[in-house]
Amino acid sequence: MKLNELKANTGRTKNRIRVGRGNGSGRGTYSGRGMNGQSARSGGKRKAGFEGGQTPLHMRMPKLGGFKNPNRVEYAVINVATLEAKFKSGDTVDTAALIEKRLLKNDKKPVKILGNGDLTIALNVKVNKVSKSASEKITKAKGTVESV
Repeated sequence: MKLNELKANTGRTKNRIRVGRGNGSGRGTYSGRGMNGQSARSGGKRKAGFEGGQTPLHMRMPKLGGFKNPNRVEYAVINVATLEAKFKSGDTVDTAALIEKRLLKNDKKPVKILGNGDLTIALNVKVNKVSKSASEKITKAKGTVESV
């Protein structure tokens, strides 16, 4: 095999369609532009989103997108079932302990404990927020709840 014998695979390349080169080519006379009208003329393009004079979709949509509360606080949530699995009885559950057990990536968000699942071990919970059901489950298991 020589470099001058190399060929592209069949079907790899296609020839460009040359329009306006006579009727024998199949792309003569109107050159694929149809008969008369705006699209048959040079420069006869319509802008993107043009709908034939009907008010375009982007103008029919409302301009402003509702209300976003600037004071919204997003919590990192953890369920009591997760605490049951990761901690031993008598442990203190705070942000540092949660990061150490890899339940949190960092301490940027405040932590909230939710009451999904069961808790049978006594834990000392010191986080930003605890839901009512989670608080009941922790105290029922002889643990303590403290808001930081």
